[in-house]
Amino acid sequence: MLELKHLSFTAADDDKKDIIRDVSLIIPDDRFVVVTGPNGGGKSTLAKLIAGIKTPTGGQILLNGEDITNKSITERARLGIGFAFQQPVRFKGIHVLDLLRIAAGKQLSVTDACEYLSEVGLCARDYIGREVNASLSGGELKRIEIATVLARGTSLSIFDEPEAGIDLWSFQNLIEVFKKMRGSIKGSSILIISHQERILNIADEIVVIRDGVVARQGTKDEVYPQLIGTASAVGDCIKRGPGKTEGGAQ
Repeated sequence: MLELKHLSFTAADDDKKDIIRDVSLIIPDDRFVVVTGPNGGGKSTLAKLIAGIKTPTGGQILLNGEDITNKSITERARLGIGFAFQQPVRFKGIHVLDLLRIAAGKQLSVTDACEYLSEVGLCARDYIGREVNASLSGGELKRIEIATVLARGTSLSIFDEPEAGIDLWSFQNLIEVFKKMRGSIKGSSILIISHQERILNIADEIVVIRDGVVARQGTKDEVYPQLIGTASAVGDCIKRGPGKTEGGAQ
């Protein structure tokens, strides 16, 4: 279980602007949680605070009752927090099999590595020996990154706008991957930062972050209809798919 207690973050290089202000939030085990809200509202910053990429200026972060507020990214990863960036990192010279072994922290067999690739809808024999470089599309890189999160065996998996920079076909495949993950999570949680309607629609819980605070939180059945009914509820339109907002506007 993840617990945020009165978390705050002030950006020192932005006229000391308060990006996150007094956020208290509990993410239980076995939950698929989507954080949404207007651009600039603090969603991605919140994810980076949880992962340890940024350091809070106030409050606490607890994982399974342990205070991890001052722990490094590496220490948090060892405790079971995985983070997937908006734009996956490309590793010239590193093959997909090597990347999965690094993520797992052990010498995975080819068979084991192929199973993780299959979990994210990739034909293992086509990818296991490929380099993680520019020859891979954005959608392929996203799914390989998710495979590394699965290989790591995290208790909390964080995805920061996973739909960013991919085409519609890749997005549809990504949704299927998340549906599968949602159906198989046990003793762990998934936290996704997203505006996408189809991702919101498979959430157990939705958290709306606006102006650095929790504006709304509840089950999908409680929050989702309000977001769709009044797009201004989050200050942005809910997006139907990559590049499209509610009503089809680009």
